[in-house]
Amino acid sequence: MNNKYTPRLKEKYQKEIIPLLKDKFGFKNDLSVPRLLKIVINMGIGEAVSDPKLADKFRRELSAITGQMPKITRARKAISNFKIRKGLVLGCVVTLRRDKMYEFLDRFISVAAPRIRDFRGFSPRGFDGSGNYNFGLPDQTIFSELDIDKIEKTQGMNITICTSAKTDEKSLELLKLMGFPFRR
Repeated sequence: MNNKYTPRLKEKYQKEIIPLLKDKFGFKNDLSVPRLLKIVINMGIGEAVSDPKLADKFRRELSAITGQMPKITRARKAISNFKIRKGLVLGCVVTLRRDKMYEFLDRFISVAAPRIRDFRGFSPRGFDGSGNYNFGLPDQTIFSELDIDKIEKTQGMNITICTSAKTDEKSLELLKLMGFPFRR
């Protein structure tokens, strides 16, 4: 993208968060400070086995939420116990990087997360030991980009925030400074 617009969260990271993390953890170089690498949004579509039109509908919804066309994931091999044949649509996934990643996270933190019913914050236990944070959402209706009247079926999704942090503690601090709503 060649435009001169910098996402609000990216600007905050560069001007405020890098100096704070350098002070707290004693980083000597700006490039050694943890940063966001990518955000992966995965939506499993088990119902698409019986109704193939559903996969296209969820794909359009995920595209509206992220601003990027999702990749359809298919079954690699047949599993008879789950009535899955090879090549069947199982879900869709989007990987956001650079400015789109910061835009999505900013919209999620400021608009979507407060719309979750009975929300008290995300669990700080979702880290994987390598500085990546995973969490799930019960349905897609929290995103303001979707027209709620046109949604026929609610569908949950998994979101993974990948950071360059080596430890969960540094990654937690990075996400807290960005304003991510963690449970106290």
